[in-house]
Amino acid sequence: MTLRFLIVCLSIATAWAQSLPVSGRRVRRLLIHNATVIDGNGTPASGPKDIVIENNTISDVIALDPVSLSRGGRGGAQADAVIDATGKYVMPGLINAHAHLQEERGGKPQPIEYELDIWLACGITTVRDVGSDTKRALELRRQSAEGEIAAPRIFVYPMFGRPKDAAAARAHVRELKQLGADGIKILGIDRDTMQAMEDEAHKLGLRIAHHAGVEETNAWDDIKFGTTSIEHWYGIPDAAIEDGVQHFPPSYNYNNETDRFRYAGHLFREANPERLTKVLDAMVQANVAWDPTMDIYEASRDLQRAQTQPWFAEYLHPTLEEYFKPNPANHGSYFIGWTSTDETYWKENYRLWMAALRQFDRLGGLIGMGDDAGFIYQMYGFGLIRGMELHQEAGFHPLKIIQQATGNNARILGQQDRLGRVRAGWAADLLVVNGNPLENLKVLYPSGVDEIQGGKAVHTGGVEWTIKDGIPYHAPELMARVKEMVAAARKR
Repeated sequence: MTLRFLIVCLSIATAWAQSLPVSGRRVRRLLIHNATVIDGNGTPASGPKDIVIENNTISDVIALDPVSLSRGGRGGAQADAVIDATGKYVMPGLINAHAHLQEERGGKPQPIEYELDIWLACGITTVRDVGSDTKRALELRRQSAEGEIAAPRIFVYPMFGRPKDAAAARAHVRELKQLGADGIKILGIDRDTMQAMEDEAHKLGLRIAHHAGVEETNAWDDIKFGTTSIEHWYGIPDAAIEDGVQHFPPSYNYNNETDRFRYAGHLFREANPERLTKVLDAMVQANVAWDPTMDIYEASRDLQRAQTQPWFAEYLHPTLEEYFKPNPANHGSYFIGWTSTDETYWKENYRLWMAALRQFDRLGGLIGMGDDAGFIYQMYGFGLIRGMELHQEAGFHPLKIIQQATGNNARILGQQDRLGRVRAGWAADLLVVNGNPLENLKVLYPSGVDEIQGGKAVHTGGVEWTIKDGIPYHAPELMARVKEMVAAARKR
C-alpha cells in the first residue's frame, strides 16, 4: 500500500465525514455508498451498490464497478450527504404489523418517545397500530407523516368493540372511516356483526385485522367474510377441532387469564391435522394473511428466559417493568402458579404452530410479522427481532424472514407498491446494518453482538442508520436517548 494511496483514502474519508447526514434531518439528496443490498422480495443479497435518495424517495439503485472501488472510486452519484456502507448491509425498513401505541402501562404514564425511539433504533420504519387511543394515534400519524416527530410511519386500525347488532356495526365502520382510520381491528365479535362490519369495511376500502380468541367466530368466518389478516393464531386451530370446541375443564374461566393462557397451550394438539390443512388451504384461496406474532407468547414456554432478557438492564422503563410483573389486573401478566407442565405444553404448542406456519407457506399463504410488544415481557422493537429469530427456528430462511417483515407486511397493508423494497420509486425507508443479518439476525438488535474478528473479540452489530421517509436517524443516538430516559425514570 503506497503513501499516495493512503493519502487519497484519508482525503476521501475526511470529505465524507464532513458530509455525513445529521440525525433527524432530511437532505435534498442522500447517497448510501457501496452497500450490499437485501431487496425485501426474497432474492439473494447483491452488491456493491449505491442507493440515491431524493427527499423521501429512492430515486436510483446503481450497481458499482468493484475494480473502480478498489482504486478509491466513489461512484458516479453526487449528494448533499453520504453514508459509507462499505462492509455493511442495506435492507428495507422493518414493518411491525401488530403494534400498540402506549403512553401508559397499568395506569402509570410512560413517554411515547420511549417507544418511538426504540422502534426506530430497531429498524422499524412502519407500524400498524391495532388498538390504542384512536384520536391520539391519528395525531401521531400526522406528526410522523409531516416529520414533526421522530417516529415510524403509522397506520391506524382502531379496536372495533362489540356492536349490539348489524346496523350498529355498519354505522361504526362508517364512523371510523370518517375519522380517518386506515383499517379496523376486531376481536371478541359475534358472527352476524362480523359479517356486517366486514361487508361495510370492504365497500369503504378498509382492511381488517382479526384477533380471534375463544369466541363464536374462527378462521372459517375470516375466510368467508374476507378478513385481511388473522392475528396471533387462536382462530386457526379452533377451526380444525373435531367436535368444534376445545376440551376445557369444567372450572375453566376465559376471563381468568391464567386459565385462558394455560389452556391456549393445549390448543394445537387438539386440532385435527387433516382439518387444519383444509383451513390453511382455504385461507390461501381467500387471500387471508397470517400475522403470527410468535414472540409475544414465548414467556409461556420459557418464563425464566423472558424475565432475564439482557436489554432489560439498561433499556426497560420502570413503568413497563412494573406492568410485566404477575398481576391479574394487567392484561398478559398471568404467570401466577405457572408450572413446568404449562411450559411443556407450550413447547409442544410452538412446535405444532411452527409446523402449521411452514405448511401455510408451502400452500402459498402470505405470512407477515408483528410483535404485540408492551405485554408479556416483550419490549418494543426487540420483540419484532426476536420474532424473526423464532421464524428461523420454525424453519424459514433468513431471506424469507426479512421478506415477511418487509415486503409481505407491505402487502398486508396494501402498500406493496411503495413500501418494503429497496427499489427506485419506492419510499426511502431503509436500514444500514453493521453486519450481515442473513448470517446472524441478532445483528439487528440495537444492543449489538459480540463476535470474533481477526482473532479478537469485538462488539459490533446493530442498525447504524434507520432512514424513514428519507429522514436518516442515527440508531446509537436514539438508544443513548432511551438509556437516559430510563435512568432518569428509575432515579425518580
